[in-house]
Parts: sequence; structure tokens; C-alpha cells
Amino acid sequence: MKTLTKLFTTASMAMVIFTTSNLNAQTMSGTESSTTTNGMAFKVGVGINGGVFTKGSEMDYGYGADLKLQYDLSKDVALTASGGYTRLRWKNSPLNFQFIPLMGGVKAFVIDRMYLSAQAGTGLAIEDGANMNFIYSGGLGYEWNNGLELGVKYEGYVNNSASDLYFMKTGQFNLRLGYNFKL
Repeated sequence: MKTLTKLFTTASMAMVIFTTSNLNAQTMSGTESSTTTNGMAFKVGVGINGGVFTKGSEMDYGYGADLKLQYDLSKDVALTASGGYTRLRWKNSPLNFQFIPLMGGVKAFVIDRMYLSAQAGTGLAIEDGANMNFIYSGGLGYEWNNGLELGVKYEGYVNNSASDLYFMKTGQFNLRLGYNFKL
């Protein structure tokens, strides 16, 4: 888990450094108008989400909030990196599983501002003795020109048997409402 977390953190930092230096180079060279026509933009988004789990899961529902970085490579493809807070509620129990998801992914805009998305990453458990190994998701959504975003996705969770809060594999269908700020 520590190796995976370090690897993901290093990759995320490299992506942020690359996109930031790339944006500075474009701004300094005076190609701002070509950046706009190519659809390239750097955005920061905030969002809230909630979801329900599949029938066979030990979990009942989940909710959370996130901060998402998005770099539009073109008008059709964007890279994403996100972090936030997620709380999963166990069925018929007062227990919660809380973690900080760290994920990276891609968005493909297929029809106008409608997109398909895929993300993968890890979760940093808040409770002692809890481990989250892998998080993956895929979904679709719509991003309006005014910054509002609405998306649905399936988000899967996998942890290992060494965790005190063991559920091996489960997943939820999730709805996210967000707002993106262009930088």
C-alpha cells in the first residue's frame, strides 16, 4: 500500500508540474488565442457525491466531497486528478469506513460536452487498522460551459484481508454534482 501510494503521489506531482510549466510556456509565448481554439484549459473543480451499493455488498450507501484538477489536452480529451473525502456506511451497523481517495484518470468528450470517464487510484484510510488498496471507476457525465458538471459512475473498491474493516471487493453507483473553475 505504501509503495502504491508513493507511486501515485509521485505521478500526480509530475503531472501537476508538467501541466503548470506547459501553461506558463504557452502564456509567455503569446499563444493564448491558439490555446483557446484548441480547447486546452486547466480547471479546478469541487464536487459532492453520493451513491448506493450493489445488492450483494456489506455497504449500504456512501457520500463525500472532492477536489478535481482537469487539464484539457484538446477539445475531446482531458486528464484528471482528484482527492477528497469519502464515507461508506455499513448495512445494519453504526460503523463507517472513511478514507481519502487519490485518483487519476481521463475524460473523453464524445458528443459536444458529454463525456465518458475512467479513473484509478488508491484510498488513504482515516481509521487505524483499515486499508484500502485499489479504487477504480468508470462513468459518463455532462459539463456545461458555465462550469456546472453532472456525472454518474460506478466506483469499485478493493481492500486486503489485513484490514480490520475487511470487505475484499464492493462497489457503488454514484452521482456527482460539481462546479469547475477555469484558471
